[in-house]
Amino acid sequence: MNISFTEKQQNYISAQLSSGDFQNASEVVRDALRLHELYRTRVLEELHGEISKGWDGPTSKRNIKDIIKAKTKSHK
Repeated sequence: MNISFTEKQQNYISAQLSSGDFQNASEVVRDALRLHELYRTRVLEELHGEISKGWDGPTSKRNIKDIIKAKTKSHK
């Protein structure tokens, strides 16, 4: 598998190798992928939880126009 990195990413990998925490670039990338997997799993679990709260919560008495209007006002 060939992977291309930006210059910034290459510099980061080099810095990690220089720190002595990793033996080679593959270790840095594997560590990054492990952390990405943990992060992504947590984000998706939190999102599913929020969706469940919405589905299981009380039904809003507002219509879509009222919701949009309230959101538009809160961003001004």
